[in-house]
Amino acid sequence: MTDNHDRGLQFDLATLIGRRRALSLLGGTGLTLVACAPSTTPTASTTGTSAVDGEPLGAIPEETAGPFPGDGSHGPNALTQSGIVRSDIRSSFGSSTRTAEGVGLTIDLTVQRQEGTPYAGAAVYLWHCDINGDYSMYSDRVKNENFLRGVQEADSSGKLRFVSVFPGAYSGRWPHIHFEVYPSLAEATRAGDKITTSQLALPETTCKEVYGTTGYTQSVQNMARTSLKQDMVFRDGVDHQMATMSGDAASGYTASLTFAVEG
Repeated sequence: MTDNHDRGLQFDLATLIGRRRALSLLGGTGLTLVACAPSTTPTASTTGTSAVDGEPLGAIPEETAGPFPGDGSHGPNALTQSGIVRSDIRSSFGSSTRTAEGVGLTIDLTVQRQEGTPYAGAAVYLWHCDINGDYSMYSDRVKNENFLRGVQEADSSGKLRFVSVFPGAYSGRWPHIHFEVYPSLAEATRAGDKITTSQLALPETTCKEVYGTTGYTQSVQNMARTSLKQDMVFRDGVDHQMATMSGDAASGYTASLTFAVEG
């Protein structure tokens, strides 16, 4: 198993500081990425921020992709593989058909242009760790797998969906999901120029519910040693990255996030 997920401070902080400094210099103008919280009415398990009539709430931070992106920038490239364009990312494709274990999680994203109109045709590449905190294509136990990775194209409303499992918590990081946004499906599947890279945070209440189920024992211990204020990515705030949640551990959860990009 690979222990240095996201390479810790030495690997990530240099990237984060540079990107955050660039965003702070932009101030209130010229922002390239504006986020809106989902319009879904919060439930008891919801901790995300709500928006009023889709009103933009500010910039979603540009984040590090970490050391396990699978986009060709650091090691293997899943984006150019046949089969990467799929909504259900629970199973590997190609030579393996192994399915990742865990509580069901549907991820609903809505991509908008900066002026608030749907970004039809934008493509999102999404990936996250498995129940054990391992990343397919990299971690020793799942190096020959490519599950929990996929690309989807936004429809005419800017909406897209992934069907997955709830990621585990590994040492040093708050539970999260990585994603990259591309201007088109063609650009994504050639691992071309992306618009942005960011991360989605998962609410504490939901994480604790999930980690109380079978298979997530290690996640309970890891999350107990981590907080949002300590997390190297989310410690400066998660207002525009925290998913809105619905559902339960028995039937599965849905994580929703709406955000806007320039382009």
